[in-house]
Amino acid sequence: MKKYTPISIGDIAKALNVSPSTVSRALKNHPDISEATCRKVQEYAREAGYRPNVLALGLKHRRSMTIGIIIPEIVHHFFSSLLSGIEDLAYGKGYRVMICQSNEDYLREVINVKALMDHRVDGLLVSISKSTLDYNHFREVLSHEIPIVFMDRICDELPTDRVVTNDYEGARMMVKHLLKRGCRSILHLAGPQHLCVGRERYRGYQQALREYRVPLRDELILRCDTPAKIDKSAHQLLSLVDEIDGIFAVNDFSAVAAMRLLQKNGYTIPGQIAVAGFGDDPLASLVKPMLTTVEQRGYDMGREAARLLINRLAGEGETAYQTKVFPAFLKVRDSA
Repeated sequence: MKKYTPISIGDIAKALNVSPSTVSRALKNHPDISEATCRKVQEYAREAGYRPNVLALGLKHRRSMTIGIIIPEIVHHFFSSLLSGIEDLAYGKGYRVMICQSNEDYLREVINVKALMDHRVDGLLVSISKSTLDYNHFREVLSHEIPIVFMDRICDELPTDRVVTNDYEGARMMVKHLLKRGCRSILHLAGPQHLCVGRERYRGYQQALREYRVPLRDELILRCDTPAKIDKSAHQLLSLVDEIDGIFAVNDFSAVAAMRLLQKNGYTIPGQIAVAGFGDDPLASLVKPMLTTVEQRGYDMGREAARLLINRLAGEGETAYQTKVFPAFLKVRDSA
């Protein structure tokens, strides 16, 4: 296979017997260059497969035109939706993206940050891992005047732009939905409380109970936010079944895992126990009964995060840091 050799402005200049500066200006339709010369240079460049040297342009303008992205998982509907939104807006603005996943591991997240910094990204879009409790790697990024926008899982300690779902209101609406259908003993499968999403969804659960004057019971809070944790806590969960009539899970994966555990042990949903999740993963509409959940607008959130970052890089928009809050929407299906 023939090795690809990129054609340069110098190569075009030599082939057309003009100066490199003429080629450079003709490619940009500079008014000092005649229309005929612009057309001739551009046609030759197109036929020869000329592409601008992005690295050289970046060095010239002290920008790499590259955005670094760190998310917990790529094979996750919400995060892949975020990525789609980011990419669509970023590429439309002339930026490329470099994507890293932390796999919910703090040390890998630190390595990802260093790798993206080494590649001279202009800014970072980040959703932090579940195991991240120390934020010094992000402080170092900010100390180099490289902007960060946190998405979904944010860091309250650092001065940055943020894009989030209204997790509190989404959880409150969902638990009120369960209460309206008659549930009074609602088990909450909670997420890590150091993460804003877990904390805000738990707060929404508490508020809904308060509004209906239903006592909060500590024994009805289980820290189970993954199918693996549901399996590990199966005995404890099943021991509570006779006391509960509803389950609100911090995400769809734990909700579906709980449904399967209950069904395997002879319980009917929603006949005996109503089950609801959060996230509206495609899995929610594939299980039987279809899962009642809270929809998140991942694609729109990704576009907004990219817009905030690119505006900050360009020195446009608000000087003060912003938190963009996207509304949550109930998706009532068959499970509750």
